[in-house]
Amino acid sequence: MKQVIVMRSDLKMSRGKIAAQACHGSLGAYKKSDQSKLRKWEQEGEKKVVVKVSSLEELFEVFELVKAADLAHYLVRDAGHTEIPSSTVTCLGIGPDDEEKIDKITQDLKLLK
Repeated sequence: MKQVIVMRSDLKMSRGKIAAQACHGSLGAYKKSDQSKLRKWEQEGEKKVVVKVSSLEELFEVFELVKAADLAHYLVRDAGHTEIPSSTVTCLGIGPDDEEKIDKITQDLKLLK
């Protein structure tokens, strides 16, 4: 079991802003997840991975695959209070769910560093 956050790297957000957006994605997807999957994920140590895409278009490609796979997900749109304009899509939270299901979609994405 794991959760993946797919972050846009083209927005040039500060590390703090990236962390905040990743938290929004994590909690948003968590709230939409099945209770039995949440319990299993929590028992296994709550694995989270943050990967990156280079554009909004690439993020929406992943988003469409996630929806088609019927995975719990949450698309983050920023409120616009600090670094970026209101309604900017920053990241996508996926899962938690079975690693194999998520990896089919995200395995080729690079880790965010």
